[in-house]
Amino acid sequence: MEYDDFLDESYEPTEDNLVCAFRLVPGAGLSAADAAARVASESSNGTWAALSPDSDVRRYSATAFDISGVGEHGFDVRVAYPLELFEEGSLPQILSCIAGNILGMKAVETIRLLDCAWPEALVQSFPGPQFGSGVRSELLDAADRPPLATVPKPKVGLSTAEHAQVGYEAWVGGVDLLKDDENLTDQSFNPFEQRVVESLEARDRAEDETGERKEYLINITAETDEMVRRAEFVADHGGSFVMVDIVTAGWSALQTVRRRTEDLGVAIHAHRAMHAAFDRLPQHGVSMRCLAQFARLAGVDHIHTGTAGLGKLENEDTAGINAWLRSDLYGLNDVLPVASGGLHPGIVDQLLDALGPDIMVQAGGGIHGHPDGTEAGARALRASVEAYRDGESLQSRAKSVPELETALDAWGTEGPR
Repeated sequence: MEYDDFLDESYEPTEDNLVCAFRLVPGAGLSAADAAARVASESSNGTWAALSPDSDVRRYSATAFDISGVGEHGFDVRVAYPLELFEEGSLPQILSCIAGNILGMKAVETIRLLDCAWPEALVQSFPGPQFGSGVRSELLDAADRPPLATVPKPKVGLSTAEHAQVGYEAWVGGVDLLKDDENLTDQSFNPFEQRVVESLEARDRAEDETGERKEYLINITAETDEMVRRAEFVADHGGSFVMVDIVTAGWSALQTVRRRTEDLGVAIHAHRAMHAAFDRLPQHGVSMRCLAQFARLAGVDHIHTGTAGLGKLENEDTAGINAWLRSDLYGLNDVLPVASGGLHPGIVDQLLDALGPDIMVQAGGGIHGHPDGTEAGARALRASVEAYRDGESLQSRAKSVPELETALDAWGTEGPR
């Protein structure tokens, strides 16, 4: 087979094809068609040397098609992959094809996996989320508003007692979920099992006082078997959520955790730490849109997707990613997007205008940095979200909620840098 065997610009994908959209800049001396053919070849069953196979393996080859120029950023190319190329239910194998060697080929100066169109048969080989956005009413009392979450600050260094106390104050102030951050797991200053026990005891007190269900997104990230053990420990102590750093832990580990949480009735909160290693450079790597797709197939219930440029992190297509996470995908449950990173009460209305109310809102410094402390910061955030739900301006609601007024005076209506 020659490289030309992997290119057919008139090709029409079938319903069983996995179709991937790439943006590429060809390597030196190559045309867009040359580079596209090499991408299809390397990601399926081609090689650099011409082959004359005895068997009919051509039917398992990928086909590059639909090449169009996008100016200085290169060319958009779509590649169709036969369903038979993939091991059903195996994210690692699929990604080794569509986002594997091709990212390092000399045939492309840069290449970025932008989007995937998934065939039904492949989608249905994955479990998808156990709860999805249903956590708002099934596990929390937030059916009529965005659920609210917070990470204690500083995110590492607090003792277990300090961590649990911050959680208690945030819960009593109106937050639904306490959350570990990506780098808090099982350190000597705040051991995992002790933190689970003491934090859930504080949660129970907060529930008794507020009459609302409260929960804790507990970071179980570790070696795979240890993650499963930690998930079981959380469930045994009355927790309903676990958190996984899905990129650093790996897709296989996530799939294993998802299988066990099905039996435990525990939801998975996905932190995306390390995602920028793949998606920050706009011309190369794997888009956050695709990372979110992989996470939905594997079965997370929430995932961080950004703040539409309003917080402290780089802007990205947050609204488009969120829409895909909510879209129908052959009956798979949806995923609740999480907005986090530099949020505070003064920009909640702008955030919800940009992304809609079907998200989780997470604030760290925007709660704990409140001049009157964590509980006041939580009350301010809750008031800002409820004002938006009720169609009332933040300034108007602040007249009856002094904690919100203080937050607006302290931080105004712009995000941090």
